[in-house]
Amino acid sequence: MITKKKKINRFFLLATGPFFGLLLFLFIGFRPMHLEIDTQDYIPEPSLTIQTAELMQNLDKADQTMKVTISSIRKTSALYKQTTGTMNQIVKTAQTQAARPEYIYNRRITAKLGVPFERIESDRIRLELFRVNPGVYHGYAMKVKLKDAKAMQMSLGRDQVGGAETTLQAVKRHGAVAGINAGGFADSGGKRYPLSTTVLNGKYVTGFESSFKDLFFVGLNDSGKLIGGKFWQQSDLDSLNPRFGATFVPVLLKSGQPMPIPEKWQVSPKRAPRTVIGNYKDDQILIIVVDGYNENGSSGATLQELQSKMHGLGVIDAYNLDGGGSSSLIVNGRVINNPSDGNLRPVPTHFLFFK
Repeated sequence: MITKKKKINRFFLLATGPFFGLLLFLFIGFRPMHLEIDTQDYIPEPSLTIQTAELMQNLDKADQTMKVTISSIRKTSALYKQTTGTMNQIVKTAQTQAARPEYIYNRRITAKLGVPFERIESDRIRLELFRVNPGVYHGYAMKVKLKDAKAMQMSLGRDQVGGAETTLQAVKRHGAVAGINAGGFADSGGKRYPLSTTVLNGKYVTGFESSFKDLFFVGLNDSGKLIGGKFWQQSDLDSLNPRFGATFVPVLLKSGQPMPIPEKWQVSPKRAPRTVIGNYKDDQILIIVVDGYNENGSSGATLQELQSKMHGLGVIDAYNLDGGGSSSLIVNGRVINNPSDGNLRPVPTHFLFFK
């Protein structure tokens, strides 16, 4: 009879037998395995190593070159900024120096007029009003600096040939900041026509007429410069490129020299309300409007007095515009002078100024 203990031993032998057999097989039959790897295949070739070294060296050089280039660019940029700043300062200084003679000249001519009682300035125009009172007559001077050539225009009465309106009406209708009466006129058929040669917007209003009986033409050219004088041929006037202008009599100053005043205009009338226009050598315009109580020759200024006055103020060219009851000076919607008629006279041409 097999005991319980023997049964357990037999079971253990049967269970572990296969494992012991496997171990015995491995012990007796196992041979060492040798894995052969050619390590030479994994050693870098000498040429590749050299190329890599050269590449790294080139990268180092490129890095140094880049640093030098960046430094050079920064220095160049700083030098450019410094140079630009210096040039801007030079230009600014040059502009200041260039403007200085004009400033000095303007101070000199303004000092002769006194202190303005009204001043208007914009990017288009500078306009200054002065009182003129030498004792024998009373009037006003208006000095004008045209920064824009088109800041001064001429208008026809009601914008038509034969039309007439007061300077105040013309100023308001066109939106001007100031205005004066311009050339002479002739009445016909209930209409008021501008005298002789008249130019508007570069075109002859009633055609060209050769100067006669001391008549002259005065106006502005395309550059905004005052032009004027006697013209016997249209080509002579055309050569000055007139943009607008009107006609009256006589010329007072030419190139800084007093011109002979026709005898008739010295006494007929001797004194009267007057409007005269002239220019300085820097192309500023000076206008003088003189008050008078009537046109009988007892009040106002003589042409010789105004000729002398304009010459003494440094004016280069000066021209007498229509006067008497036609004289008018409008600024900022106000009548500055005292019209001899008691009211402004409707006239066919006006010089207007725009802000």
